[in-house]
Order: sequence, then C-alpha cells, then structure tokens
Amino acid sequence: MKYILRLIIIASFISLTSCESFLGDNVNPNSATSATPELVLPNALTRTAGLLLSYNASAQWINGYTANAGGFGGWGATVTYNMTTSDYNGLWSGTYDDLINYEYIETTTAEDPSKAYFNAVAKVMKAYDYAMLVDVFGDVPYSEALEGAENVTPTYDSQTAIYQDLVTQLNAAIDLFTNSTGANGLGSADVMFGGDVTKWAKFANTLKLRMLLKMAGASETSAFASSEFASMNTSLGFLTTDAKINPGYIATAGKQNPLWERYHSNAAGSLAGSGRSAIPSIYTYTFYDGTKILDLGRGAATYRNFPTNTPIGQLGNLIDNPAALGSQTAWFVGTGTGANAVATIGLLKGRTADFPIMLAAESYLLQAEAYMKGYLSGDDMAAFEMGVTASFRYLYEDINGSTSEDWDPETDVALYKEDNPDNYLVNYSLASSPEEKLEAIITQKYIALNFVGAHETWADFRRTGYPAIVNGSTNPELSFASILSSSTRADRLPVRYLYASSEFQLNPENVPTGINQFTSTIFWQAQ
Repeated sequence: MKYILRLIIIASFISLTSCESFLGDNVNPNSATSATPELVLPNALTRTAGLLLSYNASAQWINGYTANAGGFGGWGATVTYNMTTSDYNGLWSGTYDDLINYEYIETTTAEDPSKAYFNAVAKVMKAYDYAMLVDVFGDVPYSEALEGAENVTPTYDSQTAIYQDLVTQLNAAIDLFTNSTGANGLGSADVMFGGDVTKWAKFANTLKLRMLLKMAGASETSAFASSEFASMNTSLGFLTTDAKINPGYIATAGKQNPLWERYHSNAAGSLAGSGRSAIPSIYTYTFYDGTKILDLGRGAATYRNFPTNTPIGQLGNLIDNPAALGSQTAWFVGTGTGANAVATIGLLKGRTADFPIMLAAESYLLQAEAYMKGYLSGDDMAAFEMGVTASFRYLYEDINGSTSEDWDPETDVALYKEDNPDNYLVNYSLASSPEEKLEAIITQKYIALNFVGAHETWADFRRTGYPAIVNGSTNPELSFASILSSSTRADRLPVRYLYASSEFQLNPENVPTGINQFTSTIFWQAQ
C-alpha cells in the first residue's frame, strides 16, 4: 500500500511530500529519517489538530450543522451523498500520514524507560486517530499498516478487532502514565497538556470511555466492553477540562488556528471560502431559537446576529437558501472584519486560539450515558448538568481562557432551565424513561460539539438515532437530510465513507469491495 506522505525532518516541524512513496518509507537517502521524540511530538500533535478539522468539516455536512449558502455551485456529493472513491482520499492518506509520526515515537521509545511518557502519548494518539478512521471507513489496515517498505500491501483488519486492540493500547498507556518511575517529563514537546501526565491519563480514560460506549451496543463487542467497564480505573477519573492544542499559533499563513484559517480569514484578512460557502442549518438552529429549545446564551455565543438575522438554510436547497454574510462568517460573534477582526468568545475565538481536541462537555456527557445505562456507577443527572455547564463555559471563554461578568456560565445555565421548564432535553429530571434520558444526553452533546466535533455526533446519530429526526421529511426543522439525497435509507442519509481510490490502485488484493455508503454500516451502528 503506497501513500503520498509527508515525512519527518529532524530539525524542523515541516514535512516533505514524496509522490508515490511507501507509508513510512523515506525514499530520499539524503533526507534525515530519525529525530528525537521531543522534536517529533509537537509536530504530530499539531497535525492531529488539522486532521481533526478535516473529520469535522466533512461530517458536519452530513449530520446537520451546516448547509450550502446561496450563490455557490458545484456541490455534488455534498448534497446528493452520491460519493465516489475519490471523495475522501485526503482524509484517508492524512490519517495514515499522522499515524506514522506516532508510530515513530512509539517504536523509538519502546525500550527506553526514560521516554515512557512519550511512548504512552503515542499509544493514546494512535488510538485517537485509528478510532476516527474506523468510525467512517470500517475495516482498515492496522496490524500491518505502518511497516513502510517492508509491507506495501497490508491486509485489512476487522474493525471490531481494531477497536478491541485500541482499548488494550489505551490501558497500557494509562499504566505508563500512572506507574512509570524514572521517566523524563514531556516538557515543551507537549503542546496539548503542557507536560501534565495526569491530564494525559484522564484523556486516555475518556477516549476509552467513548470507544466502550460504542462497543457496548454492538453484539460482537458487548462482552468485551462489559469486561472493560468492570475493570475500568474510575478512581483515575475523566477529563474535567478541555483538551486543546496550541503549538504557538500566530497570524501568519499556515500557522493560524486551523478552525479560524478555514472558516474566518487567512493571515492577510481575506475571507475564507469555507466560511463564505457554508451557513448554519435550519435544523441545528432549532436547538437555539426556541423551535425545539430556547438557548439565548449559547445561541448568541455561537451564531452571528442571533436570533433573527443569522443566515440559515436547508442542505440541498440550491434555489432559496440565503447567501452567507457579506463580510463575516456566521460563526464569528466578535467585531471587526478580515485582518482587523478582534479576538472574542464563541467558536472562532481568534487567529491564535487553542484548537479543541476533546471538550470537557463531551467527557461529562459520556459519563452521563455510562451511568444512566449502568455501565459505571455514578450520578447521571449530575454528569449531565456538568456537561451542559462545561459547554457554556467553553463558548464563553475568550482567547485567553477567561470569562467576563457578562458571560457567566452558571447563571446562564440556570436561565436555560427556566426558559425551557417542560423540556426534558434541558431539564434532565423530567426525562421519564431511559430512552428520554439518552435522547437528552445525546442532544446536549450534539449542541456542545456544534462545529467542532461533527464526526462524533454523526457517530452518535448512527448508533442511537439522536438527535431525533423524522425519516423522509423535507421539513428543514424535522430532518437534516439533504433534499437532494440519493440515499436509499429511510432516513435518507449515508452511513459511511467509501475507501480511497488509491487503495484500489495500489492495494487491490486487500481493499474490501462491494462497499456501499448507504448499506455498509460500521459495527456499532443500529441498522
């Protein structure tokens, strides 16, 4: 299996592109092929941020966060879901490109106890990347995938086997974080937690929880998940703060916060194409404007000109959707335009803002689901409420991580409950059944991860059916499916991506065939 890869250079955090190169094989004998973990790790984590943006950006068209703005053409598979094997080549190769960095760190530190924390970080981030890959492609190369020139046509491993081994690797990483003696610190190489290995252990535990919840609902993996839940290190705890990456983003081309770069403006101040061609969907907006839920606080922190003048539309409506805002993206709530935009609260906080990898809101809502279903012992209502509060807090924090008196999360959560007195999606105590409780948890996660975690909420929808839609409806308040959908499913949505065309060219004996984006489900998905 060959890829177009960007390989590591010792003294910089720049990557080379070598056409038709093997995964992990440096074909240029004059280029360095070794580097210290301290040099490789910050580059790897920074690239993970960019990779996560790609997963989020592709999924948010499918699960309802964005719609096409008026005045733009050429939407193709974005609005029809009539995918080809060329549509996600970049996502496929980009994931393996990122994985090779962590594989390098893991293999070069495996026999060195002083580098145990680096080894553990590599294990965690490989699990992070591989889980995203499996969640959209299913079976993928795993056990033979990162061998470079020694094996250029790796076999495809079962998605269930991959998930199980990733959990095993996370267990090993947690053990290294909590029990290693004599290990050197991560220091400045850790651009996510600043060298705090306790936070890394909690992050690994939270990632494990995310994966186990998916596995618990699948017949093939439910017994494994049950066993892992029973032995889970709950005393370690889970993330209570947002996991965010910042390698030192600056207002320079290619070095800005990637969310800002894609959806607001480049370093010169020119508005980003992605921010101009996309507008919020009517469906998602109903969780803010009072149609389904009234959320004045997060609505104002998420959407420009909320609640009456934000351009909103329906995916696939190529005639009546409004145009994007003339001088801003709909997700920027600050002042100024272009290069003069002023850092603010909300989603697009600024050019140098941290990039979120996993929010504390998700951590708490994952716990709420686990407690509610009896997988772990805990208070699901308390976890639910902490998750909602953490979501408000993330949006209300400015570029420096501070909140002002005008944006108080606890006060506004109380107002949120008062504004929705009879709605169990907000007031969890009103949920009268496990299904209503699950709907509340998943709906709040959908709101919390709006625009920053679409790949995870798409997975939630596929495995739980929430947030709820009306199958087959063309009412934009009742379904986020494109009105131009070619899907054969009752919900008129796709369930996965197609394998990259490069695999059919370079690894044809192993790539699965007969895959359909509407019928070939991921193992944890409800049919």
